[in-house]
Amino acid sequence: MKTTRRWGIAAGVILASVAVLYILLYMYEKPGGWSDRRMSQALGLEQTLLIPLGGSPEEAVRLFRESDFMTVVHEETVGRGALVFLTRSGQQEGGDLQVEYVRKTWLGWKWVWGAGYGLGEEPSLAAMNYMRVPEIEQVSTPFPMVFGEVLDPAIEKIIVKQKEAGTDKSEAKLITAASGRTIWFAFQPATAGVPFEIEGLDQAGKIIATKVITDVRGSGTMGSSR
Repeated sequence: MKTTRRWGIAAGVILASVAVLYILLYMYEKPGGWSDRRMSQALGLEQTLLIPLGGSPEEAVRLFRESDFMTVVHEETVGRGALVFLTRSGQQEGGDLQVEYVRKTWLGWKWVWGAGYGLGEEPSLAAMNYMRVPEIEQVSTPFPMVFGEVLDPAIEKIIVKQKEAGTDKSEAKLITAASGRTIWFAFQPATAGVPFEIEGLDQAGKIIATKVITDVRGSGTMGSSR
């Protein structure tokens, strides 16, 4: 009897601990919960964001952005989260691209941060376009990051390097999306700032496009040097 009673007490303690843990997780991750308050404070907002939970990275973005007018062109796993690349106009080509970072929680997927650009119709001489997403203090993200789209098929390699440090550089990842668009992104060190340089090279290593970026949130196009 005593042994049975001890097992019963132990089981009760375990169940109570699990229940307390779930409540704490829910209080942290629920829309308007502790994590949302922390995010809002980091952004300097007076009101707390209500960031919904989704069953997938795409759903988390759709719920937060409250928009069905977007087309996901690629998802990239990053640590315990994911980068969702999308267009807001629904067009499969052109200068419209956005990236959203969502993280995996025990209760579902939750939007964290994102940015995008809309450059309209691309100039005929543009070789690629770009945008930089800065990091957010006190919020864990894979940023800073530079991303964009390759418009000149001769570009097969992209390098992002700091102008002052000289040795800090990142090679971008190029991805051919299902729509046929070639998107690219490169993570930068947390200490990276401006100015930095973007180089688009062909298979032989010849520079096709290059530009020095001086704006931490800069975006635009890069013309071909050919």
